[in-house]
Amino acid sequence: METRLIASSSPHIRSDESISKIMRDVVIALLPATLAGLYYFRLGAAKVIFFSVLAAVITEAVVQKIRKQEVTINDWSAVVTGLLLAFNIPASAPWWLPVIGSVFAIALVKHAFGGLGHNFMNPALAARAFLLASWPIEMTKWVKPGADAVSTATPLALLKGVEVADQSMPSMFDLIIGNVGGSIGETSAILLILGGIYLVYRGVITPRIPVVYIATVAVLTFIFGGFSFGNAIYHVFAGGLMLGAIFMATDYASSPVTPKGQMIFAIGCGVLTSVIRLYGGYPEGVSYSILLMNVATPLIDKYTSPRVFGEVK
Repeated sequence: METRLIASSSPHIRSDESISKIMRDVVIALLPATLAGLYYFRLGAAKVIFFSVLAAVITEAVVQKIRKQEVTINDWSAVVTGLLLAFNIPASAPWWLPVIGSVFAIALVKHAFGGLGHNFMNPALAARAFLLASWPIEMTKWVKPGADAVSTATPLALLKGVEVADQSMPSMFDLIIGNVGGSIGETSAILLILGGIYLVYRGVITPRIPVVYIATVAVLTFIFGGFSFGNAIYHVFAGGLMLGAIFMATDYASSPVTPKGQMIFAIGCGVLTSVIRLYGGYPEGVSYSILLMNVATPLIDKYTSPRVFGEVK
């Protein structure tokens, strides 16, 4: 009998990875920083996280029902969006703020463009930008860690001098462990790094975007910040750089797919973040930088994609 080569329909290379498995890994990676946020900001953090995740999951189910799609809230993607949004909100925020943000993130940023994998920007960051533009007072009412919820300024605001506060700059140790004012999930840099290492170990992300992004910010803040190593290190560990670089800039749907494109994307994020922090009127620039580079992702992919085998002009 003649031997024949039978080729089935693509894909020919399969993986046992699934959306739910990847998203569970992201949640696990976020757990250390989540526990730190609950420890430092107590009931306020618990309230924001609960309502943000709950609203994200409910909105996902309702929208999919309306669109007559299979309800996939068990894939954990809505949980990740709700948790990341909560990380970008201060613990002093009223309960309705994360609810509105989660509805905006899931219904408009995610499903209005086709659902999971079709959003052109990170839903949690887009929701944060929307909330900050709509309710700037509630979104910038920072509190000190502890049960007293005393108002404070963030380390970046103190560093830039945009807020007059009767307090000294936090020590580098407090900055690294998260014992400073700020959003719920952006304070403990060391625990965010721990989560990033777990994601790299599990193969969920590559270190390319986070490392290049953080390194770009370090180099630029060193050069344009008076050639001060202390200033550069402070910029690296302060604010939402670790959270954005590890968990948001690496979003599959809104970041480039080629290694070269990811490098360009990360450098662009780092340059924009440094410019906003050093010369802009706002002390933090991570969220806007990533969103702007999300918009540029299709163009980056177009010019960095390898030539198809056999392709001619």
